[in-house]
Amino acid sequence: MKVIDLTHTINENMPVYPGTERPRLTVANTYEKDLFKETLITMFSHTGTHIDPPAHIIEGAATLDSFEVAQFVGKALVIDCREVENGEITRELIESHKGADGVDFLLFNTGWDKKWGTDEYFIGFPCLTMEAVHYVIKGEYKGIGFDTISLDPVDELTRHRYLFYENSIINIENLKDLDRCGKEPFTFACLPIKTRDSDGAPCRAIAILGDNI
Repeated sequence: MKVIDLTHTINENMPVYPGTERPRLTVANTYEKDLFKETLITMFSHTGTHIDPPAHIIEGAATLDSFEVAQFVGKALVIDCREVENGEITRELIESHKGADGVDFLLFNTGWDKKWGTDEYFIGFPCLTMEAVHYVIKGEYKGIGFDTISLDPVDELTRHRYLFYENSIINIENLKDLDRCGKEPFTFACLPIKTRDSDGAPCRAIAILGDNI
């Protein structure tokens, strides 16, 4: 069994969605003064590798804490999008990957995680076409995930709205190292921090290869 960490580390200098403040990690207690160390963590709910539930976009829709924990674990397949034309991830591309219709999660490897920490990370990344989003909705997946800052281009929400309108599905953003997961289905887990009425939360996303659930 091989476990791969698909999660970016949260730190004070990390990339965040434009207009969002970076996280702050403040030492609140020290070994010298208090005999233990404790850190005050201040950050937005959509910081780093994180999960969007429908409530992120649709008022009154499902929050992260309303999902059963099984929503965050299942079989996943990586869709290789590194050579797409015109920045469009099409339905045909998804369908060309064997087994795409038999998994719980589709994870889209655009290669954009290699631009993490640069200005290029925020522009020009591939996105699903609306037909591809429709394919995902009809497929009744538990979730989809991307190694980019967003499901939509920055400052757009069209795909988010279409995906989440009356659909109980999750969207994971800012994944990394999807190129290490291979071409076959594998066990995937993305467990978010559990807070009440959660519109989103950072998660620890992992791939487990060589193991079946």
